[in-house]
Amino acid sequence: MAKTARLDAWSPDDLIFLPLGGAGEIGMNLNLYGHAGKWLMVDLGITFGDDTTPGVDLITPDPTFIAERRDDLLGLVLTHAHEDHLGAVPHLWPRLRCPVYATPFTARVLRRKLIEHGLEDEVPVHIVPLGGEVVLPPFDITFMAITHSILEPNALAIRTPAGTVLHTGDWKLDPEPLVSAPTDEAAFRAVGDAGVVAMVCDSTNALVDGTSGSEAGVRQRLIDLVGTKTGRVAITTFASNVARIKTMAEVARAHDRHLIVVGRSLWRMIEAARETGYMDDLGPVLDDREGGYLPPEKVLYLCTGCQGEPRGAMARIAGGSHPEVTLGTGDCVIFSSRIIPGNERAIGRMHNQLVEAGIDVVSERDADVHVSGHPCRDELAAMYRWVRPRIAVPVHGEMRHMRAHAGLARSLQVPHAVIAANGQVLRLDADAPEIVGEVQSGRLLIDGSRLVENSDGALRDRRRLMFNGTIVTTLVVDEAGELLADPSVVLQGLPGCGDGGPLPDMVEEAIDTAVERLGRGARRHDERIEEAARVAARRCVRAFCGKRPVTEVRVLRLED
Repeated sequence: MAKTARLDAWSPDDLIFLPLGGAGEIGMNLNLYGHAGKWLMVDLGITFGDDTTPGVDLITPDPTFIAERRDDLLGLVLTHAHEDHLGAVPHLWPRLRCPVYATPFTARVLRRKLIEHGLEDEVPVHIVPLGGEVVLPPFDITFMAITHSILEPNALAIRTPAGTVLHTGDWKLDPEPLVSAPTDEAAFRAVGDAGVVAMVCDSTNALVDGTSGSEAGVRQRLIDLVGTKTGRVAITTFASNVARIKTMAEVARAHDRHLIVVGRSLWRMIEAARETGYMDDLGPVLDDREGGYLPPEKVLYLCTGCQGEPRGAMARIAGGSHPEVTLGTGDCVIFSSRIIPGNERAIGRMHNQLVEAGIDVVSERDADVHVSGHPCRDELAAMYRWVRPRIAVPVHGEMRHMRAHAGLARSLQVPHAVIAANGQVLRLDADAPEIVGEVQSGRLLIDGSRLVENSDGALRDRRRLMFNGTIVTTLVVDEAGELLADPSVVLQGLPGCGDGGPLPDMVEEAIDTAVERLGRGARRHDERIEEAARVAARRCVRAFCGKRPVTEVRVLRLED
């Protein structure tokens, strides 16, 4: 629900943290820092539609609060190139019109998106070198390289006259990340030694004990696993994980197979990595059309669609509809990925389709073929020991993750641990942090090419159509309102309305009876006939199957 900012609840001297997305949820990150009347935005991401948003693939945070103050918005800083951190930029930037700051790989990924939206010449994207600094008074931002499941992830040391905040972004502590250097512990300790008011930190794995594991370990386990297979092998993973892509190339080399990339998002990520110098040693890569000419023992497919996305390569392969890739008995599919909550059904459906086709399926539940890109509890504890903030602010997690994170921080003797939900204004006072207001927050849906409110009537109608079905009936009457033909009834999405089903005839009869029962005076008014027919049709369907369908009645009156 939209909230109104209590603008008198904080002063310009306060240091403010305000999440508009990504707090209480995983995805759709939008973070604001305020001080001295100015604002800094960190990340601007999307999340994905589901069964409750029919026809909507992408969802963004509602930026109304900061869009209304865009004259005081100094810039948008992107921590890394995952969709939930930069995917909303092409959709929301026209409302913000601020400069954007990113490291080279992130900027390259963003540029491709801006080109698709015709914004490449409008959005001022400033490339920041690794470890670089951006000064936007009163904010002085230092990029701090860290490890994650994508190239060039950054934590941000945000220094202000009111104190320093460490914004971790997404991270983990990987001793062998394969495509970048390990996290520089000394650099984080130095920031902590200088004093940190608050650490705004990733909560995704706050319920998971231990550590997240290393990409180097996954590489060796995949090499060993593929070495036991004699047929075609297809591996699906997150397209943004460049280290995992390079691992697939090493797996192919180890077993004299050809790496065949299937899926546009993988090709886009490979191209962006090559353009920024990270894929020079990848070796030859084939496309899906070339793979069909190879014997099975020479094939290693790398596919998109590890989360069961309908348009992903793996869903089409499992369903037998991919134009170039076919798998069968004796072949193997490896899911080198985790199951993101909410995707269980789609992934399970793929697994079942593959198994029914005689294909061996291996997932993270069967073998150690994936490691998370987010810190588990031991890694969180290490970061708190290095940084020693006065305030812990959990973000990037559902409420249960954030509460577990806050509890861990308190157990590590952090003086304050405060959970701020989307839209809540948190004053970062080292001695007395406090929620001091609440502003408008929520979601915008990308419906086709338009941004619409979650409460938009069209989406509400779609939900009703999806769950309750429809009735469309046409009545032809004369001037006196007498039916000149049987009602024409079309039903969709209702039980008993298929070929030979009884429901259409039952609805037709109910409408006919309702209209006949109207008095002569009432039948001279189209709206009275429409209402009688609508009520009769809905009552009939409700009595038959308990549904409340969307019902439309049209009256055609023929005059003599």
